[in-house]
Amino acid sequence: MKARVLISPKKGIADPQGTAVEQALHTLGFAGVRAVRVGKVIDLELPEGDHTAALAALTCMSEQLLANTVVEAYSCTILDEGA
Repeated sequence: MKARVLISPKKGIADPQGTAVEQALHTLGFAGVRAVRVGKVIDLELPEGDHTAALAALTCMSEQLLANTVVEAYSCTILDEGA
């Protein structure tokens, strides 16, 4: 089964990469863009089975390795086969 973890800076945490992207977009003429946040997408292939157990495993992976939970928030999703 395919799974995805989205990781982004927590609200209130400075995001210099997001700021740089926002400024570059303004330079390119996209003046209405605001509050850019840059994060990570991690796609995983997990063994087929119970979605609840898979989400629990993704949460453990995120807490222990994938996300720095002090400054990053994460969300875990089981993807449809077509995704």
